[in-house]
Amino acid sequence: MISEAQFNLEIDGIIKNAIREDVGDGDHSSLACIPETATGKAKLLVKDDGIIAGIEFAKQVFNYVDPNLKVETLLEDGAEVKYGDIVFYVEGSSQSILKSERLVLNAMQRMSAIATKTNYFVKLLEGTGTKILDTRKTTPGIRALEKWAVKIGGGENHRFALYDMIMLKDNHIDFCGGLTQAIEKTKKYLKENNKDLKIIVEARNLDEIREILKTDGVYRILIDNFNYEDTRTAVNLIGDTCFTESSGGINEETIRLYAECGVNCISSGALTHSVYNMDLSLKAV
Repeated sequence: MISEAQFNLEIDGIIKNAIREDVGDGDHSSLACIPETATGKAKLLVKDDGIIAGIEFAKQVFNYVDPNLKVETLLEDGAEVKYGDIVFYVEGSSQSILKSERLVLNAMQRMSAIATKTNYFVKLLEGTGTKILDTRKTTPGIRALEKWAVKIGGGENHRFALYDMIMLKDNHIDFCGGLTQAIEKTKKYLKENNKDLKIIVEARNLDEIREILKTDGVYRILIDNFNYEDTRTAVNLIGDTCFTESSGGINEETIRLYAECGVNCISSGALTHSVYNMDLSLKAV
């Protein structure tokens, strides 16, 4: 996983790029009709039910746009919310509040939707010991926000990107010429380049599970697109040799059944790529 410092750099980059994209050479709507000295107060109003996420991000946005803006939070990230709840108040320059508004809403609406869906999956897995993981199936440019939202919802982050973990999938294996070759070449590459990265290997059938187990150094086996019976068999074959992960078409109706096969974790791209934004509004008080 990436370091906290690297994650913070990602967040800073998202804010800077989003403000550049949205504001350009100025918020001319506000500049045209609101005096520079005008001050005001606004509230973030919830118009939906779910898990709120992105409060801390919103505070960073407000601080970036105008360090003199004051934010009074009434709730924390991860809190359950319902229609009519007020999340926070922001007070200060009216122009600064308006300049921040769209980025705050866009981010919080999506982050809250992801946190809500993740929390739903977490509850479906209660009592099984299986963790829910996100994937790299994220919106380009805002991956850090979406993975942050998964954590707020009670899930766990998979690798952040291509550089913080090795994941040998079907195409890597086929392009390389086979499973064993891919694993051995990977271990050699890591040693030669003095890199300490965990290795995950995808298996497409039970024969590939058996082949992976003949080679040490694998952190986790991805049991991909298996049925329940074969998943249970794979878990028994792997035992305590390494961690196990199920993925591939798993949804809310099947996720607990896969968890009951004994896998350590289940990864789902749907946590980030298939959500409907939570309805939120920033209203003047």
